[in-house]
Amino acid sequence: MSSLLYDAQGPRAKRRNVLFTGIFVVVLAAVLWWVYTSLDDKGQLDWVLWKPFFSGTEAWSTYIWPGLKNTLKAAALAMIIALPLGAVLGIARLSDHAWIRVPASVVVEFFRAIPVLVLMIFGVALYAKYTNISSDDRPLYAVVTGLVLYNAAVLAEIVRAGILALPKGQSEAAMAIGLRKNQVMRLILLPQSVTAMLPAIVSQLVVIVKDTALGGAVLTFPELLSSANTMIGYYGNTIASFTIVAVIYIVVNFSLTSFASWLEARLRRSKKSTGAVLSAEETEELNPAAAGGTFGTGAEK
Repeated sequence: MSSLLYDAQGPRAKRRNVLFTGIFVVVLAAVLWWVYTSLDDKGQLDWVLWKPFFSGTEAWSTYIWPGLKNTLKAAALAMIIALPLGAVLGIARLSDHAWIRVPASVVVEFFRAIPVLVLMIFGVALYAKYTNISSDDRPLYAVVTGLVLYNAAVLAEIVRAGILALPKGQSEAAMAIGLRKNQVMRLILLPQSVTAMLPAIVSQLVVIVKDTALGGAVLTFPELLSSANTMIGYYGNTIASFTIVAVIYIVVNFSLTSFASWLEARLRRSKKSTGAVLSAEETEELNPAAAGGTFGTGAEK
């Protein structure tokens, strides 16, 4: 049976795919077995290395929870600031006025082209020279600043692309009934584009969570990965510590994407018609000509 996108596979193609699948499974199993035996031979799977995470709370209360708290704090602050800033810059790039569109485009292209780590390093230097922020709080401010500047520029492009992806007839129809451009953007374009932009926005939010680790690697920001490095120096369990940290990152980012998927599905359901049938009286109330409005040519004065 053929599909609109591809032709159905024949007997030879099916046998070839089954063969390739079997080879892949065998190779994957061999690689996993090699990894397991290598770790076991070097004693990385010994219980004494994993014990701090499953018996007692010292490793969690001293290293993991404080690091995770700082990671979530920096990521949350960056998201709260970068999302509206990116939306404003993205909309500004669509402005008909050059004095708004050009500066917004320059800001977006400039910060999008600079690595986020460079922005964090500049942030530390600027805060150290021109502010009275303490050295303990300076890494947090620098990490948030770098994340906001870079991700706001990326989110601005996501917003601009999402709005431009809508059919041109949407804005033309809105302007035909007398809506101003700001009303078209606020009431017509943005509500429709949010649902389409949500997957890309969530992907960028996941990037924000992961990029907080750059602050720990360079700026001594005590986030989750930096705390894991300190914990490794105390317990000497490199593989175990990084495995636990990786699982935590997976759980945090999976929770974020799951919430976004739920929100996207809810927004799509809310935009669907309820299928309610209007009565004759309700139809007359919605008719501007019948209600004495100005859209009908034969309305009474």
